[in-house]
Amino acid sequence: MKTPHITPPSAWSATSYFVGAGVAALVVWLLAPVGLWTVPLLVAIVAAVFFVLQPFGSGARPEDGANTPAPDWHLATIEALARAIDAKYHPAQPHTRRVQVYAAGLAKAVGLSPDEVQGVRTAALLRDIGELAVPEHILSKPGPLTQEELQKIRIHAQVGTDIIASVRFPYPVAPLILSHHERWDGKGYPHGLAGEQIPIGARIIAIVDYFDAVITERPYREALTRENAIAKLKAEAGQALDPTLVATFVSALPSLVAEYVADGRRTEAQAPANILESGKAFENIALANREISALYEIAQTMGTSLGVADSMALISSKLSKVVPWSGCALFLYEPEGGQLRCRFADGLDAPRLLDTVLPANEGLHGVDAPQAQRTLINMDPRVTFLAAGISDPTSLKSAIVCPLYFETVLIGSLELYHTAANRYTKDHRRLIEQVAEQAGAVVHNAIVFERTQADSLTDPLTALPNRRSLFVHLARELARAERLSSELALVVMDVDGFKTINDTYGHSIGDAALREVSAALRAALRPYDLCVRFAGDEFIVVLSNCSREDAEAKRREFQSRLSEIALTVAPGHVARLAVSAGAAVFPHDGVTYDALLTAADRRMYLDKAARRGELRMAHRRVLPGADALRAEGEQ
Repeated sequence: MKTPHITPPSAWSATSYFVGAGVAALVVWLLAPVGLWTVPLLVAIVAAVFFVLQPFGSGARPEDGANTPAPDWHLATIEALARAIDAKYHPAQPHTRRVQVYAAGLAKAVGLSPDEVQGVRTAALLRDIGELAVPEHILSKPGPLTQEELQKIRIHAQVGTDIIASVRFPYPVAPLILSHHERWDGKGYPHGLAGEQIPIGARIIAIVDYFDAVITERPYREALTRENAIAKLKAEAGQALDPTLVATFVSALPSLVAEYVADGRRTEAQAPANILESGKAFENIALANREISALYEIAQTMGTSLGVADSMALISSKLSKVVPWSGCALFLYEPEGGQLRCRFADGLDAPRLLDTVLPANEGLHGVDAPQAQRTLINMDPRVTFLAAGISDPTSLKSAIVCPLYFETVLIGSLELYHTAANRYTKDHRRLIEQVAEQAGAVVHNAIVFERTQADSLTDPLTALPNRRSLFVHLARELARAERLSSELALVVMDVDGFKTINDTYGHSIGDAALREVSAALRAALRPYDLCVRFAGDEFIVVLSNCSREDAEAKRREFQSRLSEIALTVAPGHVARLAVSAGAAVFPHDGVTYDALLTAADRRMYLDKAARRGELRMAHRRVLPGADALRAEGEQ
């Protein structure tokens, strides 16, 4: 038996210090733009590199230069570091472990040597260590990446290689990490290698990593089924992936899955209790990453054009990743009414809470009460329910209530409820307050958006929808009527003699007349009908699921209701309003917006002509100065 050569301690110490310092300096240079949060992981990297180097510096090396297998604790150190990275970037997903087992199994299946298999196993663990140099917001971005962001992602292969380049593994690892994003067709990175120019170990990792990535849920897409993932894998064979290895992987997949399950059971059974307890550390890493991701995703909604309900739906879904809840509600403060209104509710008891109103100083978060300035935890949700007039018991037992501010103005409160008593902790309070800092601005922007949208779709004089609303609503209703083979009616109305009212008594009386008309028309509508002020003194009503006979009956009803309006135009003088109206019905009078409007408008003018004589006599009876009426004033 050969006696191993032992490096003198002093020589090894000097070497290890220089190498360790060099690696640390390289990592610091790479991670400097990312931020101080990387310091703990940097320490882990340096520690891992130290332990990886130690056996090769102070341990035995055969005189003939052959490599010795790495000890089990060496691999365990590497795996612990890889699991920490996995917990950070793929929380609650055993992604790295699965890739490791599948890649090693595929390497064995294609006949690689034991050293090569171990190299693939280690490279599979460390392949994404370079992601430490990629900004967090890029890795967690739920949408498509820009070209600049893609370039930033692509540095991770080179960074990972640089990090472990000084480690003298007894088998090839660095080349596999460097090339695991190369493509079979030569369109990969970082060097554009093609075909068998790519190390076989890197080709194996690429296949396994691709397959496991598409069956794992990510922020930007849902997970695929195994069958769909295999189909995508076969589609990439000969393009991104080695076609021969893809075929081998697909045929070996059932046995690889079984090996992964058995490996997990074996590891759990053999692991000491203290090792199992270390899983909590990885859970804490995953929780920290979820917190950062949730805050980033909430901040993203600030730039979107969403209403209150849609914005809160996004916020509540992201919030659930870091603060548990069985029910969620948003109450907005309405200063003009001195009350809090529930504008969003989700989860348990949501239908009962939505749109309820609380007096400003009642509920869990009175606006003027001292508690309005701080977050409250483990409150009794029934306080809010009782204040909202909901008296029967609820299954919710605890609540956390956080005020929402925009700048220094209180705009409302965010309430989370849970079925467990005393469910919320001080850490939950910290998290929801961090979310509230973002959510306050998001909700304020949503309120402004809704008001702006309402203003753009509403006539400011009558508060009826305007011409723009008509276009949106009618397009939708026409499509629905065509799909269901139903009928739809359009009624066009024009106030008779309106110009004369304006000219004789002033625009304030004319405005009052239009408001009276709009109120009367609104009272005559069904809940799903739409009435708009189209232009000037012209109004249009859209009647869904309405036949010609029903449309004619509705037209006469509108005219009858409006004729009952008694408008005081001057002291001691009252005018009775009247309208001319015409109806058109889809599909009999046309199938487009323009055709229906033209037909209804033509019938409205025919009705006006038929009523002209009667209207002249009515105006002369009730209006002073009626002799000044002109023909154009009757239009």
